[in-house]
Amino acid sequence: MTNILLILTDQQHLDTISAAGNPNIKTPALDRLKQRGTLFTQSYCPNPVCGPSRASIFSGRAASENGVITNGKSIRSGIPNLGEWISEHSDYDTIYAGKWHVPASYTHFIPGFTVLQTGIGGQGNLGDTSVSRACEAYLHNRTSDNPFFVVTSFLSPHDVCEWLRINTHNPDELRYPELADELPPLPDNFEYDRREPQYTAENRKRRDPHHGNWDETQWRYYIWSYYRHVEMVDAEIGRVLHAVHASGQMEDTVVIFSSDHGEGLGHHQNVRKNNLYQEALAVPLMIARPGHLPENKTDTTHLTTGLDIYPTVCDFANITPPDHLRGRSLKPLLEGQSDTWHDHVVCEGNRNRGRMIRTLRYKYIAYAEDPVDQLFDMQNDPGETKNLSADPEYAPVVQEHRDRLKSWESQLEVAPDLPYA
Repeated sequence: MTNILLILTDQQHLDTISAAGNPNIKTPALDRLKQRGTLFTQSYCPNPVCGPSRASIFSGRAASENGVITNGKSIRSGIPNLGEWISEHSDYDTIYAGKWHVPASYTHFIPGFTVLQTGIGGQGNLGDTSVSRACEAYLHNRTSDNPFFVVTSFLSPHDVCEWLRINTHNPDELRYPELADELPPLPDNFEYDRREPQYTAENRKRRDPHHGNWDETQWRYYIWSYYRHVEMVDAEIGRVLHAVHASGQMEDTVVIFSSDHGEGLGHHQNVRKNNLYQEALAVPLMIARPGHLPENKTDTTHLTTGLDIYPTVCDFANITPPDHLRGRSLKPLLEGQSDTWHDHVVCEGNRNRGRMIRTLRYKYIAYAEDPVDQLFDMQNDPGETKNLSADPEYAPVVQEHRDRLKSWESQLEVAPDLPYA
Protein backbone atom coordinates (compact mmCIF):
# COMPACT_ATOMS: atom_id res chain seq x y z
CA MET A 1 0.00 0.00 0.00
CA THR A 2 1.10 3.56 -0.73
CA ASN A 3 1.87 6.14 1.94
CA ILE A 4 0.16 9.49 1.43
CA LEU A 5 1.40 12.89 2.60
CA LEU A 6 -0.96 15.84 2.20
CA ILE A 7 0.69 19.22 2.77
CA LEU A 8 -1.52 22.29 3.06
CA THR A 9 -0.54 25.91 3.41
CA ASP A 10 -2.90 28.79 4.19
CA GLN A 11 -3.58 31.69 1.84
CA GLN A 12 -0.95 30.91 -0.79
CA HIS A 13 -1.16 32.68 -4.12
CA LEU A 14 -0.84 30.47 -7.20
CA ASP A 15 2.22 32.26 -8.58
CA THR A 16 4.59 31.73 -5.63
CA ILE A 17 6.90 28.98 -6.85
CA SER A 18 10.24 30.13 -8.21
CA ALA A 19 10.66 27.12 -10.50
CA ALA A 20 7.28 27.94 -12.07
CA GLY A 21 8.54 31.32 -13.20
CA ASN A 22 8.39 33.80 -10.33
CA PRO A 23 11.77 35.59 -10.21
CA ASN A 24 10.99 37.46 -6.98
CA ILE A 25 10.86 34.48 -4.65
CA LYS A 26 13.05 31.54 -3.63
CA THR A 27 11.23 28.29 -2.84
CA PRO A 28 13.76 25.45 -3.01
CA ALA A 29 11.46 22.87 -1.37
CA LEU A 30 8.51 23.55 -3.67
CA ASP A 31 10.91 23.73 -6.61
CA ARG A 32 12.16 20.22 -5.88
CA LEU A 33 8.60 18.96 -5.49
CA LYS A 34 7.71 20.44 -8.86
CA GLN A 35 10.73 18.75 -10.43
CA ARG A 36 9.64 15.39 -9.01
CA GLY A 37 5.94 15.68 -9.87
CA THR A 38 3.13 17.49 -11.68
CA LEU A 39 2.08 21.11 -11.15
CA PHE A 40 -1.52 21.98 -12.05
CA THR A 41 -1.88 25.66 -12.98
CA GLN A 42 -5.67 25.70 -13.41
CA SER A 43 -6.36 24.72 -9.81
CA TYR A 44 -9.13 26.30 -7.73
CA CYS A 45 -10.09 26.24 -4.08
CA PRO A 46 -13.70 25.34 -3.24
CA ASN A 47 -14.26 28.56 -1.25
CA PRO A 48 -12.00 31.59 -0.61
CA VAL A 49 -12.33 31.41 3.20
CA CYS A 50 -10.31 29.15 5.53
CA GLY A 51 -13.00 27.10 7.32
CA PRO A 52 -15.35 26.59 4.36
CA SER A 53 -12.52 25.62 2.03
CA ARG A 54 -10.94 23.19 4.49
CA ALA A 55 -14.32 21.64 5.28
CA SER A 56 -14.87 21.16 1.55
CA ILE A 57 -11.43 19.61 1.03
CA PHE A 58 -11.86 17.18 3.93
CA SER A 59 -15.51 16.33 3.22
CA GLY A 60 -15.32 16.25 -0.57
CA ARG A 61 -18.56 18.23 -0.59
CA ALA A 62 -19.38 21.87 -1.32
CA ALA A 63 -19.72 24.22 1.64
CA SER A 64 -23.44 24.54 0.97
CA GLU A 65 -23.67 20.78 1.52
CA ASN A 66 -21.31 20.29 4.46
CA GLY A 67 -22.79 23.30 6.25
CA VAL A 68 -19.54 25.22 6.77
CA ILE A 69 -20.32 28.43 4.91
CA THR A 70 -18.25 30.56 7.30
CA ASN A 71 -15.52 30.07 9.86
CA GLY A 72 -16.41 28.54 13.21
CA LYS A 73 -18.72 25.74 12.02
CA SER A 74 -18.39 21.95 11.99
CA ILE A 75 -18.99 19.59 9.09
CA ARG A 76 -22.58 18.48 9.46
CA SER A 77 -23.43 15.08 10.85
CA GLY A 78 -23.52 12.21 8.38
CA ILE A 79 -20.68 13.47 6.18
CA PRO A 80 -17.43 11.67 7.09
CA ASN A 81 -14.22 13.63 6.91
CA LEU A 82 -11.32 12.14 4.99
CA GLY A 83 -9.57 10.85 8.11
CA GLU A 84 -12.70 9.10 9.34
CA TRP A 85 -13.28 7.46 5.96
CA ILE A 86 -9.67 6.30 5.52
CA SER A 87 -9.36 4.95 9.06
CA GLU A 88 -12.71 3.15 8.85
CA HIS A 89 -12.03 1.47 5.51
CA SER A 90 -8.33 0.65 5.68
CA ASP A 91 -5.33 -0.09 7.87
CA TYR A 92 -3.82 3.34 7.31
CA ASP A 93 -2.43 5.24 10.27
CA THR A 94 -4.16 8.61 9.93
CA ILE A 95 -2.09 11.45 11.38
CA TYR A 96 -2.74 15.19 11.54
CA ALA A 97 -0.43 18.05 12.49
CA GLY A 98 -1.21 21.76 12.42
CA LYS A 99 -4.16 23.93 11.53
CA TRP A 100 -7.62 22.33 11.27
CA HIS A 101 -10.18 25.19 11.51
CA VAL A 102 -13.29 23.01 11.23
CA PRO A 103 -14.34 24.58 13.56
CA ALA A 104 -11.37 25.19 15.89
CA SER A 105 -8.22 26.46 14.22
CA TYR A 106 -6.01 24.31 16.45
CA THR A 107 -7.24 21.32 18.42
CA HIS A 108 -6.07 17.96 19.77
CA PHE A 109 -9.39 16.38 18.76
CA ILE A 110 -9.99 15.78 15.06
CA PRO A 111 -12.34 12.87 14.27
CA GLY A 112 -10.57 10.11 12.38
CA PHE A 113 -7.05 11.40 13.09
CA THR A 114 -4.35 11.07 15.71
CA VAL A 115 -3.18 14.64 16.27
CA LEU A 116 0.59 15.07 16.61
CA GLN A 117 0.86 18.81 17.03
CA THR A 118 -1.61 21.65 17.13
CA GLY A 119 0.75 24.51 16.34
CA ILE A 120 0.85 27.74 18.32
CA GLY A 121 -2.38 29.68 17.98
CA GLY A 122 -2.40 32.14 15.13
CA GLN A 123 1.35 32.53 14.68
CA GLY A 124 2.64 30.57 11.73
CA ASN A 125 6.13 31.99 12.06
CA LEU A 126 6.40 30.08 15.36
CA GLY A 127 3.83 27.32 15.13
CA ASP A 128 4.74 26.04 11.68
CA THR A 129 8.17 25.03 12.92
CA SER A 130 6.63 22.93 15.68
CA VAL A 131 4.34 21.29 13.13
CA SER A 132 7.16 20.40 10.72
CA ARG A 133 9.36 19.07 13.54
CA ALA A 134 6.51 16.92 14.87
CA CYS A 135 6.03 15.38 11.43
CA GLU A 136 9.78 14.95 11.04
CA ALA A 137 9.97 13.08 14.35
CA TYR A 138 6.98 10.92 13.46
CA LEU A 139 8.40 9.94 10.08
CA HIS A 140 11.78 9.02 11.56
CA ASN A 141 10.47 7.14 14.59
CA ARG A 142 7.25 5.40 13.58
CA THR A 143 7.14 1.68 14.38
CA SER A 144 3.86 0.74 12.74
CA ASP A 145 3.92 -1.54 9.70
CA ASN A 146 0.77 0.11 8.38
CA PRO A 147 0.96 2.72 5.63
CA PHE A 148 0.45 6.30 6.73
CA PHE A 149 -1.84 9.11 5.68
CA VAL A 150 -0.22 12.21 7.17
CA VAL A 151 -1.71 15.69 6.90
CA THR A 152 0.77 18.50 7.53
CA SER A 153 -1.16 21.75 7.72
CA PHE A 154 0.78 25.02 7.96
CA LEU A 155 -0.54 28.50 8.79
CA SER A 156 1.86 30.61 6.73
CA PRO A 157 1.76 32.60 4.53
CA HIS A 158 -1.50 33.59 6.30
CA ASP A 159 0.69 35.56 8.74
CA VAL A 160 0.66 38.32 6.12
CA CYS A 161 -2.71 39.27 7.66
CA GLU A 162 -0.85 40.27 10.82
CA TRP A 163 1.71 42.13 8.70
CA LEU A 164 -1.15 44.04 7.07
CA ARG A 165 -2.57 45.07 10.43
CA ILE A 166 0.82 46.29 11.62
CA ASN A 167 1.57 48.12 8.37
CA THR A 168 -1.87 49.45 7.48
CA HIS A 169 -1.00 53.11 7.67
CA ASN A 170 1.34 54.27 4.98
CA PRO A 171 4.53 55.83 6.37
CA ASP A 172 5.96 58.94 4.74
CA GLU A 173 8.76 56.85 3.27
CA LEU A 174 9.67 53.20 2.78
CA ARG A 175 10.18 51.64 6.18
CA TYR A 176 13.42 50.01 5.06
CA PRO A 177 14.89 52.21 2.31
CA GLU A 178 17.56 49.62 1.50
CA LEU A 179 14.79 47.43 0.02
CA ALA A 180 13.85 49.97 -2.65
CA ASP A 181 15.65 48.14 -5.46
CA GLU A 182 14.23 44.74 -4.42
CA LEU A 183 10.54 45.56 -4.44
CA PRO A 184 8.56 43.55 -7.04
CA PRO A 185 6.50 45.45 -9.63
CA LEU A 186 2.77 45.89 -9.30
CA PRO A 187 0.76 43.16 -11.04
CA ASP A 188 -0.47 43.82 -14.57
CA ASN A 189 -4.08 43.79 -13.36
CA PHE A 190 -3.57 46.24 -10.52
CA GLU A 191 -6.08 48.40 -12.43
CA TYR A 192 -9.41 46.67 -13.02
CA ASP A 193 -12.93 47.02 -14.43
CA ARG A 194 -14.99 48.93 -11.87
CA ARG A 195 -18.24 47.31 -12.99
CA GLU A 196 -18.32 44.63 -10.32
CA PRO A 197 -20.77 43.31 -7.72
CA GLN A 198 -21.44 45.55 -4.73
CA TYR A 199 -20.06 42.98 -2.28
CA THR A 200 -16.75 42.86 -4.12
CA ALA A 201 -16.35 46.63 -4.16
CA GLU A 202 -17.35 47.06 -0.52
CA ASN A 203 -15.10 44.24 0.60
CA ARG A 204 -12.13 45.99 -0.99
CA LYS A 205 -12.95 49.24 0.83
CA ARG A 206 -12.82 47.43 4.16
CA ARG A 207 -9.28 46.26 3.56
CA ASP A 208 -6.06 47.71 4.96
CA PRO A 209 -4.75 49.59 1.88
CA HIS A 210 -7.96 51.62 1.63
CA HIS A 211 -7.69 52.71 5.25
CA GLY A 212 -3.95 53.27 4.99
CA ASN A 213 -4.09 55.33 1.80
CA TRP A 214 -1.30 53.27 0.27
CA ASP A 215 0.88 54.58 -2.51
CA GLU A 216 2.64 52.39 -5.10
CA THR A 217 5.68 51.87 -2.90
CA GLN A 218 3.58 50.56 -0.03
CA TRP A 219 1.80 48.13 -2.34
CA ARG A 220 5.12 46.84 -3.63
CA TYR A 221 6.51 46.56 -0.10
CA TYR A 222 3.51 44.43 0.86
CA ILE A 223 4.07 42.11 -2.12
CA TRP A 224 7.76 41.81 -1.19
CA SER A 225 6.80 40.95 2.40
CA TYR A 226 4.26 38.35 1.29
CA TYR A 227 6.93 36.54 -0.69
CA ARG A 228 9.07 36.35 2.45
CA HIS A 229 6.15 34.70 4.28
CA VAL A 230 5.98 32.08 1.54
CA GLU A 231 9.70 31.47 1.83
CA MET A 232 9.35 30.85 5.57
CA VAL A 233 6.76 28.12 5.06
CA ASP A 234 8.77 26.67 2.16
CA ALA A 235 11.56 25.96 4.65
CA GLU A 236 9.15 23.99 6.86
CA ILE A 237 7.82 22.08 3.85
CA GLY A 238 11.42 21.24 3.02
CA ARG A 239 11.97 19.82 6.50
CA VAL A 240 9.03 17.44 6.11
CA LEU A 241 9.98 16.35 2.59
CA HIS A 242 13.56 15.74 3.70
CA ALA A 243 12.26 13.55 6.53
CA VAL A 244 10.28 11.44 4.06
CA HIS A 245 13.40 11.02 1.94
CA ALA A 246 15.81 10.44 4.82
CA SER A 247 13.53 7.81 6.36
CA GLY A 248 13.65 5.84 3.09
CA GLN A 249 9.96 6.26 2.27
CA MET A 250 9.95 8.72 -0.63
CA GLU A 251 9.36 6.25 -3.45
CA ASP A 252 6.57 4.64 -1.45
CA THR A 253 4.87 7.97 -0.72
CA VAL A 254 2.50 10.11 -2.76
CA VAL A 255 2.94 13.78 -1.87
CA ILE A 256 0.01 16.13 -2.48
CA PHE A 257 0.58 19.83 -1.94
CA SER A 258 -1.98 22.64 -2.09
CA SER A 259 -3.43 25.59 -0.19
CA ASP A 260 -6.88 26.29 1.24
CA HIS A 261 -7.31 29.51 -0.80
CA GLY A 262 -5.32 32.22 -2.50
CA GLU A 263 -4.27 35.78 -1.68
CA GLY A 264 -5.08 39.11 -3.35
CA LEU A 265 -1.41 40.18 -3.61
CA GLY A 266 -2.33 43.53 -5.15
CA HIS A 267 -4.23 42.12 -8.11
CA HIS A 268 -7.44 44.11 -8.59
CA GLN A 269 -6.05 46.23 -5.71
CA ASN A 270 -7.05 43.47 -3.30
CA VAL A 271 -5.36 41.97 -0.29
CA ARG A 272 -6.34 38.85 1.65
CA LYS A 273 -9.17 36.68 0.24
CA ASN A 274 -13.00 36.28 0.37
CA ASN A 275 -13.76 37.41 -3.16
CA LEU A 276 -14.21 35.49 -6.39
CA TYR A 277 -11.40 36.94 -8.46
CA GLN A 278 -8.70 34.59 -9.67
CA GLU A 279 -6.15 35.60 -7.02
CA ALA A 280 -8.35 34.52 -4.11
CA LEU A 281 -9.49 31.29 -5.79
CA ALA A 282 -6.48 29.93 -7.71
CA VAL A 283 -4.10 27.84 -5.60
CA PRO A 284 -0.97 25.82 -6.26
CA LEU A 285 -1.55 22.08 -6.61
CA MET A 286 1.28 19.58 -7.01
CA ILE A 287 1.32 15.80 -6.83
CA ALA A 288 4.46 13.68 -6.85
CA ARG A 289 5.55 10.09 -6.41
CA PRO A 290 9.08 9.81 -7.77
CA GLY A 291 9.63 6.76 -9.93
CA HIS A 292 5.90 6.09 -10.32
CA LEU A 293 4.27 9.29 -11.60
CA PRO A 294 5.37 11.77 -14.28
CA GLU A 295 8.08 14.18 -13.13
CA ASN A 296 8.72 17.84 -13.87
CA LYS A 297 5.41 18.19 -15.67
CA THR A 298 3.20 21.29 -15.78
CA ASP A 299 -0.47 20.76 -16.59
CA THR A 300 -1.90 24.02 -17.93
CA THR A 301 -5.15 22.71 -19.38
CA HIS A 302 -7.09 20.61 -16.88
CA LEU A 303 -9.39 22.40 -14.43
CA THR A 304 -8.94 21.06 -10.91
CA THR A 305 -10.53 21.86 -7.55
CA GLY A 306 -9.78 21.19 -3.90
CA LEU A 307 -12.80 18.89 -4.02
CA ASP A 308 -10.65 16.52 -6.10
CA ILE A 309 -8.31 15.86 -3.15
CA TYR A 310 -10.69 13.55 -1.25
CA PRO A 311 -11.31 11.11 -4.13
CA THR A 312 -7.63 11.30 -5.14
CA VAL A 313 -6.48 10.22 -1.68
CA CYS A 314 -9.03 7.41 -1.68
CA ASP A 315 -7.84 6.27 -5.10
CA PHE A 316 -4.17 6.15 -4.10
CA ALA A 317 -5.18 4.30 -0.92
CA ASN A 318 -7.21 1.84 -3.03
CA ILE A 319 -10.36 2.68 -1.10
CA THR A 320 -13.81 3.20 -2.58
CA PRO A 321 -14.83 6.79 -1.77
CA PRO A 322 -18.20 7.70 -0.26
CA ASP A 323 -21.12 8.57 -2.49
CA HIS A 324 -21.94 12.10 -3.63
CA LEU A 325 -18.41 13.50 -3.71
CA ARG A 326 -18.23 16.57 -5.95
CA GLY A 327 -14.68 16.04 -7.21
CA ARG A 328 -12.84 13.37 -9.18
CA SER A 329 -9.65 11.44 -8.59
CA LEU A 330 -6.60 12.97 -10.21
CA LYS A 331 -4.77 9.63 -10.27
CA PRO A 332 -5.97 8.52 -13.75
CA LEU A 333 -5.15 12.00 -15.07
CA LEU A 334 -1.64 11.78 -13.65
CA GLU A 335 -1.17 8.34 -15.17
CA GLY A 336 -2.45 9.44 -18.58
CA GLN A 337 -5.48 7.15 -18.38
CA SER A 338 -8.30 9.71 -18.25
CA ASP A 339 -10.08 10.57 -21.51
CA THR A 340 -12.62 12.90 -19.92
CA TRP A 341 -12.32 15.52 -17.22
CA HIS A 342 -14.10 18.49 -15.64
CA ASP A 343 -15.44 20.90 -18.23
CA HIS A 344 -16.09 23.33 -15.39
CA VAL A 345 -15.43 23.88 -11.70
CA VAL A 346 -17.50 25.90 -9.21
CA CYS A 347 -16.42 27.93 -6.18
CA GLU A 348 -18.78 29.25 -3.52
CA GLY A 349 -18.29 32.36 -1.41
CA ASN A 350 -19.67 35.08 0.85
CA ARG A 351 -21.68 32.84 3.19
CA ASN A 352 -23.34 30.98 0.33
CA ARG A 353 -24.32 34.15 -1.53
CA GLY A 354 -21.62 34.07 -4.22
CA ARG A 355 -20.88 31.63 -7.02
CA MET A 356 -18.07 31.37 -9.55
CA ILE A 357 -18.13 28.92 -12.42
CA ARG A 358 -15.00 28.45 -14.52
CA THR A 359 -15.27 26.71 -17.86
CA LEU A 360 -12.38 25.99 -20.19
CA ARG A 361 -12.46 29.50 -21.65
CA TYR A 362 -14.70 31.69 -19.50
CA LYS A 363 -15.30 32.58 -15.89
CA TYR A 364 -18.68 33.78 -14.61
CA ILE A 365 -19.34 35.36 -11.19
CA ALA A 366 -22.70 36.18 -9.60
CA TYR A 367 -23.93 37.14 -6.14
CA ALA A 368 -27.45 36.66 -4.80
CA GLU A 369 -29.64 39.77 -5.07
CA ASP A 370 -26.96 41.75 -6.93
CA PRO A 371 -27.81 43.01 -10.42
CA VAL A 372 -24.15 43.16 -11.49
CA ASP A 373 -22.52 39.93 -12.57
CA GLN A 374 -19.17 39.33 -14.25
CA LEU A 375 -17.95 37.40 -17.26
CA PHE A 376 -14.29 37.18 -18.18
CA ASP A 377 -12.62 35.66 -21.21
CA MET A 378 -9.79 33.79 -19.47
CA GLN A 379 -8.08 33.02 -22.76
CA ASN A 380 -7.71 36.63 -23.90
CA ASP A 381 -7.98 38.34 -20.52
CA PRO A 382 -6.48 36.07 -17.83
CA GLY A 383 -6.12 39.04 -15.49
CA GLU A 384 -9.91 39.62 -15.46
CA THR A 385 -9.68 43.29 -16.42
CA LYS A 386 -12.69 43.54 -18.76
CA ASN A 387 -16.15 42.51 -17.58
CA LEU A 388 -18.07 41.24 -20.61
CA SER A 389 -21.36 40.39 -18.91
CA ALA A 390 -23.26 43.44 -20.26
CA ASP A 391 -21.94 43.10 -23.80
CA PRO A 392 -24.81 41.86 -26.04
CA GLU A 393 -22.34 39.79 -28.05
CA TYR A 394 -21.68 37.66 -24.96
CA ALA A 395 -25.31 37.29 -23.81
CA PRO A 396 -25.44 33.62 -24.96
CA VAL A 397 -22.23 32.88 -23.05
CA VAL A 398 -23.61 34.51 -19.89
CA GLN A 399 -26.82 32.49 -20.18
CA GLU A 400 -24.91 29.27 -20.76
CA HIS A 401 -22.94 29.80 -17.57
CA ARG A 402 -26.06 30.69 -15.58
CA ASP A 403 -27.65 27.47 -16.81
CA ARG A 404 -24.56 25.46 -15.88
CA LEU A 405 -24.65 26.94 -12.38
CA LYS A 406 -28.31 26.04 -11.97
CA SER A 407 -27.59 22.51 -13.12
CA TRP A 408 -24.70 22.23 -10.64
CA GLU A 409 -26.81 23.59 -7.80
CA SER A 410 -29.67 21.22 -8.59
CA GLN A 411 -27.40 18.26 -7.78
CA LEU A 412 -26.43 19.49 -4.31
CA GLU A 413 -27.79 18.03 -1.10
CA VAL A 414 -27.95 21.40 0.60
CA ALA A 415 -27.48 21.55 4.36
CA PRO A 416 -30.67 22.55 6.17
CA ASP A 417 -31.32 26.12 7.31
CA LEU A 418 -28.67 27.74 5.13
CA PRO A 419 -29.35 31.27 3.85
CA TYR A 420 -29.86 31.57 0.11
CA ALA A 421 -30.03 27.80 -0.30
